[in-house]
Amino acid sequence: MQLSPAHHDERLSAPRSWWGIAALTGLACALTLLPLGTLPMLAGLVGGTALAALLVSSYGSARVRVVNGSLAAGEARIPVTALGEPEVLDAEEARAWRTYKADVRAFMLMRSYVPTAVRVEVTDPADPTPYVYLSTREPRALAAAIRAAQAVPATGA
Repeated sequence: MQLSPAHHDERLSAPRSWWGIAALTGLACALTLLPLGTLPMLAGLVGGTALAALLVSSYGSARVRVVNGSLAAGEARIPVTALGEPEVLDAEEARAWRTYKADVRAFMLMRSYVPTAVRVEVTDPADPTPYVYLSTREPRALAAAIRAAQAVPATGA
């Protein structure tokens, strides 16, 4: 199946180093329970590692997609017809929009470990959200997919 140029799919997964931290958390739990015996130590190792891995994977499971004329970011679904021109943000500009330029009404899907982002103005007059801020490792590809989806005429399907 050939994907249209208006398609983009990215999972904002946690960096590999976070998985190492999850393993070290399990080890710390095991060492804490070592005086209680082998079985509690193994339970601490497995349980602590599993809990930390669950936290890492759930936080890193955010997904950014452009498909079927919509921008899907996390739980949000926005038709591209309600969006303006996407703006690619380098690391410095993305940090500015996360901090002192940020608007509390904006929809922001941020991940601290992803330095670049895309900001898109929301043009729907009925929506009080001024813009959408999305962390992305591929800002140019995401912006291009939004533009391509905006250029595709809407179908009645």
